[in-house]
Order: sequence, then structure tokens, then C-alpha cells
Amino acid sequence: MKWVGATDPYKRKKTIKFLIISALIGAGAVLLTTTLVNPTIANQPHNACIDDLDTTWKISFTFEMIKDGLKAEVQPNIGITEGCQRAIYTLSNDGTVYAEWIENPNFEIGHFLYISKFKIRDMEESKTEIYVNDKLSDHGLKTPIQDGYHYKAVFTSKAYDESKDSDFLPPEN
Repeated sequence: MKWVGATDPYKRKKTIKFLIISALIGAGAVLLTTTLVNPTIANQPHNACIDDLDTTWKISFTFEMIKDGLKAEVQPNIGITEGCQRAIYTLSNDGTVYAEWIENPNFEIGHFLYISKFKIRDMEESKTEIYVNDKLSDHGLKTPIQDGYHYKAVFTSKAYDESKDSDFLPPEN
């Protein structure tokens, strides 16, 4: 089998030059990502560990989630892993969520869902509703988190079949 650029010395030199330049660009991208981008992302409040920080801003709020018409349990230890406690976390499954940071970082309900690894892309965005103290929020997932408030998120998954909710039910008058 003949490789492109392997038989003609001019093409071979050009191919090797191209491969070396591509490798240098790739190595530069990896170096740039690991030295500049990753540390910046890790220092953002919703990504950072607070284990070694003196957090003076502390709040708590309650959160409940309805997914496809069924109440979903808020998992305990969201944001807590071995060696790292994130700025937004839960301790139990009672729906109480805690947030702390050096100063007010303007957390949003979407930050909590991000930390909890909730698969928001699997949900119908047009049907997502966020309620704050039982009032529909105009901000959706960008609803700011405030101390002592109650948040309720209502999601409908893209795979959810709404017709099964009305099957075999008598007609409404």
C-alpha cells in the first residue's frame, strides 16, 4: 500500500511539515487549556471547592422538583465529594439546599441544577417552569437564589408521552 506523500520526496517533506505543525498547534491548545482556561473555570463560585475558604456569605433555601408530573427527590450530598465541597450543596434529602461563598456570587437556580448534574438538555425547554414562593418566575433557570425562599422546578422530558396521562380517563364536562 502506498501512503500519500510517501513516495515523492517533495510530497513527503510537505506531509511531515504539515503533521509537525498540526502536532504543535494541538500541543499549544492543550497547554493553553490546562494553564489558563481550567484554573479560571475552577475558581468560579459554582465550580470551586470551598473547603479551604473563609465563607462569610451563607444562605439556605428549599427546592422541590416535579419531572413529568411526578415529584423527584432531591438527593443528599449534592455538591459534596471526597476532598471537595462545592459552594452549593445539600446534606439530606429534605429539599434544603445550602450555598456559601466569600461574597454574594449571584447564584441562580440553574447553578444548583448544574452542580446536581441534572440533565437539563433532556427536558423540553418550552415547558420548563420555575416557581419562587409559589409564583411563576419570569427568569426561568436564571432565577436568582435568595435566602429562605422556596423554589419549585417543573420539567417535562423530551421523551415524555403526555397522551398516557389522559388515556382511559372519562371525558371532562
